[in-house]
Amino acid sequence: MRVIERITEAEMVATFLRAEITSSRFSKDILRILERDGIDRKVIDNPDINETDENQYRAALLGEFRGYKRNEELFEDFPNDVKWYRVLLDRSDLLKIRYMNYSYWIDLSGGSRLVTDAVKRVVAGEIGKATADWIRATADAVKKGVSFPELILVSRNRRSGLIVLEGHLRATAYLLSLDYLPPDLSAIVGYSEGINVWDEN
Repeated sequence: MRVIERITEAEMVATFLRAEITSSRFSKDILRILERDGIDRKVIDNPDINETDENQYRAALLGEFRGYKRNEELFEDFPNDVKWYRVLLDRSDLLKIRYMNYSYWIDLSGGSRLVTDAVKRVVAGEIGKATADWIRATADAVKKGVSFPELILVSRNRRSGLIVLEGHLRATAYLLSLDYLPPDLSAIVGYSEGINVWDEN
C-alpha cells in the first residue's frame, strides 16, 4: 500500500454518500432525506468539499441514515480521532482485507471475515443464489470497466489489517474479478487506535 495524500473527513463523507446513493439498499433513504430537505442530489453527485455548508449538510445526512457522529448504527463506538488518507492498494493488500464485524458479512465469509474466503464460497456455490448473483453482477460490471467510488477502509495503524467500512459488495466483486483490476487501486483509509473498540462492537 502506498499513501498518496492526507484528506479531510469531509472528503471521506462525500465519497461514502456518493457510493451509497447508487446502492439499491440505501439510495431510497438518501433520496427521501434530500427530498424532505429540498436539497438537490448534486450535493452528493458533485460535491464541493471546500464549501462548509455542503460539508455540514452531508455529515448531518450521513448521521441521520447511518449514525455518523451520533454513536449509532454503523458508527456506534466509532472513534472521533480518525486520520484519513487516499492510498493505492496493490493486489496483496486487497487479498488481506476483512469485512466489518457484522453478521451478514461474517456468515458470507464462513466466519473468517476475509473477503477472499467469501469469494471462494461464491465460486464453490456455497452461498445463496440471490447473494451470489448480486456479487457476480457487480464483478461483471468491473470486468466491463465500470468505475465505482473508492472503497473506504479503516485500521488501527499501518501495521494492522484493513477492515471495510464502506464498499463490502465492491470489495467482494473486486476480488472475484481480480485480473481485471489495475495494478494499484485507489482507496480511502482511516487510521485510529480506537478502531478496535468499534470493530469489537
